[in-house]
Amino acid sequence: MIPWELLECAQVPGDGGELCLYRRGGEFSIRVNGHELMNSRSHGSEEALAELACARITERGSPRVLIGGLGMGFTLASSLKRLSTGARVVVSELVPAVVKWNRGPLAGLCCNPLQDGRVSVCEVEVGHMLKQEEMAYDAILLDVDNGPGGLTRESNDRLYSQAGLDASLAALRPAGVLAVWSSAPDRAFARRLRRSGFGVDEVRVRARSPRGGWRHTIWIAVRGSG
Repeated sequence: MIPWELLECAQVPGDGGELCLYRRGGEFSIRVNGHELMNSRSHGSEEALAELACARITERGSPRVLIGGLGMGFTLASSLKRLSTGARVVVSELVPAVVKWNRGPLAGLCCNPLQDGRVSVCEVEVGHMLKQEEMAYDAILLDVDNGPGGLTRESNDRLYSQAGLDASLAALRPAGVLAVWSSAPDRAFARRLRRSGFGVDEVRVRARSPRGGWRHTIWIAVRGSG
């Protein structure tokens, strides 16, 4: 078997530890403090996150979308396939090295979506972006850390707290969509979504394909039209 090759490591700002990119043949892995955070062979649920969210805003001519967490680019690429030419997609990625990897060794995984003219990147916490402007986005897609039960930064917990969800609600336009990826179900988180005023659907999807890999959870939370 081909051994894993360490390509580069970077420090996660704040309390997040060390993030490392590995390659084995054509397969890539991003690990934090030795734990695998994502793998290029398991991206079905990341693509489903975009598919489920974008399906709710297809009739909007020039939607504005915020993606929290670039990862390996699969959610971004899947979003771009489903959004109109007039769409604008803002990617919030805290770790500059992740952006660099997506422009470098990871670029070919999904046809380098960062080169799409509809995309802009902000190297800040997505929580900061949520507080910048009210009713700014038609959809917000969150794939940060491991979901509500995070691995990398304790400060990510704020994003999934009641206050964080209230901020997401305020940042959405009427009937806007908050889509949240998680490695596992979380009843308490679903209750917080409803407490913030969202209408909530919970979907279980496979990591690799409709029939393969671990089951992950996606919440589709919709703001009211008022």
